[in-house]
Amino acid sequence: MGITPEAEGLWASPESLFVLDVGDWKYQQPVINSSKCCHCGICYFFCPTGCIKDMRTYFSANLEYCKGCGICAGLCPVDAIEMERGT
Repeated sequence: MGITPEAEGLWASPESLFVLDVGDWKYQQPVINSSKCCHCGICYFFCPTGCIKDMRTYFSANLEYCKGCGICAGLCPVDAIEMERGT
């Protein structure tokens, strides 16, 4: 009782989930316009690799773990995320 696992809760830390570096798989990558981000968290919740990080006023993508699926860009209600050709 009273003990909450680190990965449990609404804003769990994804760092403990990073076990496979999939960043090399992508041909496109998300570019987040932090000034347009409304900090709604939709990208954070729906990212299949958990690479979206909460920066307190906006979200950012850890490109080492992003596989370039584009789900975040497709779901962003304010179009703050655009997919661009990866490097």
